[in-house]
Amino acid sequence: MLKFVLLAVLVAGAYGCGLPTFSPIVTRVVGGEDVRPNSWPWQVSLQYNRGGEWRHTCGGTLISDQWVLTAAHCISKDKQYRVALGKHNLVQAEEKAVFMAPASIIVHEKWSMLFIQNDIALIKLEAPVTFTDTVMAACIPNAGFLLAQDTPCYVTGWGRLSTGGPIAENLQQALLPVVDHATCTKPDWWGFMVRDTMVCAGGDGVVSGCNGDSGGPLNCQNVDGAWEVHGIVSFGLGLSCNYPKKPTVFTQVSSYVDWISSKMVAY
Repeated sequence: MLKFVLLAVLVAGAYGCGLPTFSPIVTRVVGGEDVRPNSWPWQVSLQYNRGGEWRHTCGGTLISDQWVLTAAHCISKDKQYRVALGKHNLVQAEEKAVFMAPASIIVHEKWSMLFIQNDIALIKLEAPVTFTDTVMAACIPNAGFLLAQDTPCYVTGWGRLSTGGPIAENLQQALLPVVDHATCTKPDWWGFMVRDTMVCAGGDGVVSGCNGDSGGPLNCQNVDGAWEVHGIVSFGLGLSCNYPKKPTVFTQVSSYVDWISSKMVAY
């Protein structure tokens, strides 16, 4: 296992994980906005085939040249999937976009739909992708790492622009400051719903993740300037995407580093 982890670090270092060619334009503006094209080159669109037409269903994060991280609740056994990489606009043909079928989809063995626990899945692509200006891997945080209160992180995705609204055509980003575990588990916040394997972000009642963002990343910049995927969009309030004291809840990636490593070795 140690050998694998070391190899992964060396490979990531060679390609500069989390260091996009086109740096994202990150501001402290409240509300979602179109991203700078290809500034989050690890963001993928997970799509399913419906009557011969491919439709966006969830987001995901490229974490190596052949592996994508997403949410368990995004996966259904009766659907045919593909992964779209290097996309900015979902409805336009883009020259540098890459479409890959999955070779394997691994859902966490202890995924619970009832309690929304262990909401994590891995997709192994049918072949390694070539890293380019528009397709690149995000970094993974250290195992057990906890984000501090108000850490400025960004959710990205093509989810609905508002509660019940249309799916975004252009990739969106929104600033979601981290809410620490002690706050997020207060009774008037999420209470017992939030476990220590989850991380909350947002909750100001103005901006949040929404339907269609599921499976996508919570992007946080480390001290070296590289972007790490610290969360996987898991759930929010069904009544409204933007509701005070009901931040977006993410699967905390640092709680699953060993699980991710073990599956990447096994498959």
